[in-house]
Amino acid sequence: MTTHSHTHDDHHGHDHHGHGGHEAAHGSFKSYMVGFVLSVILTAIPFWLVMADVFDSKSATVAAVMILGAIQIVVHMIYFLHMNTKSEGGWIMMAAIFTIVLVVICLTGSLWVMHHLNANMMPMSPEMMKNMP
Repeated sequence: MTTHSHTHDDHHGHDHHGHGGHEAAHGSFKSYMVGFVLSVILTAIPFWLVMADVFDSKSATVAAVMILGAIQIVVHMIYFLHMNTKSEGGWIMMAAIFTIVLVVICLTGSLWVMHHLNANMMPMSPEMMKNMP
């Protein structure tokens, strides 16, 4: 009887390993820490670029901040949302592509709106600003 139980335990253990592959996609403490450290670095660099006025050109600063922001989105998708090409039969990748398209639309739309708001603002001299209520 113990042999049967032992065989049953091995079979149960085998099933458990099959579920272990699914649980492995949830990430470990190490992967969360790598994602956290990368997120902190990718937040600190743009902050430093803006506060230290590293680039002479504002458009270079904006481009660098946006590129680092896009990299940070990818880091979050990989390390915290556990998106890869093998998960959920490829549907996760479709969601990732949809997310990337939405981010590109939002970023380019925001820059377009901000550029046109800045271009269409009325120029004000310091004397005009003194007379403002």
